[in-house]
Amino acid sequence: MRALSISSTGMLAQQLNVEVISNNIANLNTTAFKRQRAEFQDLLYQNLRRVGAQSSDAGTVVPSGIQIGVGVKTGSVYRITEQGNLNKTDNMYDLAVKGRGFFRITLPNGDTGYTRAGAFQLSPAGQIVTLDGYTLQPGITVPQAAVDVTINNVGQVQVKLADQTTPQTVGQIQLAIFFNEAGLEALGDNLFVETPASGAANVANPGDAGFGAIQQGFLETSNVNAVSEITSLITAQRAYEMNSRVITASDEMLAAVANLRA
Repeated sequence: MRALSISSTGMLAQQLNVEVISNNIANLNTTAFKRQRAEFQDLLYQNLRRVGAQSSDAGTVVPSGIQIGVGVKTGSVYRITEQGNLNKTDNMYDLAVKGRGFFRITLPNGDTGYTRAGAFQLSPAGQIVTLDGYTLQPGITVPQAAVDVTINNVGQVQVKLADQTTPQTVGQIQLAIFFNEAGLEALGDNLFVETPASGAANVANPGDAGFGAIQQGFLETSNVNAVSEITSLITAQRAYEMNSRVITASDEMLAAVANLRA
C-alpha cells in the first residue's frame, strides 16, 4: 500500500510549510525581515513499465509507460528579498536602504555580517553600532561635541559642532550587494553572512550604479503580507487534511483485506 508512505511525505511537507508560514507571521513587525517560501519537489518514481522500452521484436516502443510517484520532498526554503515599506521614525540614527544593498557589520568573531535592519545607536565611545553593540563598517565615530548628525543619501556622515557653522564629514557608510541574495545564511538578530551560494560581496557607496540610497530617519518594515500568509496557511492546512484522509482511506482498505475470509 504505497498510499500510506506517499501521504505521510505529504503531511510532513505541509507541516514544514506551516512552520515557514508561522515564522513569517511571527516576524510581521521585525525590522527589514524578508519572508520565506517553502519549495517542494516530487520524489523518485518507480518504473513498473519504462517509457520508451521496446514492446515487441518489431521495434515498437511503449509510448507512456507506468511510473508511480512515491511522494514529495522539500527542495528549498527560499527567501524573498523584495523591498519592504519605509517607516518614518525621525530618529537620526535610524537608517533604511531604498533599493539594493546591505549594511556591513563587524561580528564579535571578527567576521563581516550583513543586515538590512538600520536601527543603529551610539556606543559609549561614540561609534555607530547595532542594537547588540556590533560596529557598523567602516567604523564611524561621532564626536561628543556634535549637536546634529546628518547622513545623506550617498552615505556621508556629517556632524555639526557647536562652535562651527559648516558641517564636518566624519565617515562614509558603504553597502554590499550579492549576485544571489537568497544564498545568504541567516544567523538570527537580523544578520546574514555570505556563503558560496551567495557569491562574494560587492562593496560600494550608496547611490552608485546598482546600489540603493540611504534614507535617514526611516526604518524598513518587514515585507510579510499578512493576508497572503493567512491564505497560504489555510491552503497548507487543507492539504494536510487531505493527506491525512488518504491515510485513513488506505487504513480502511487494509482493514478490509485483513477481514477477508476464505
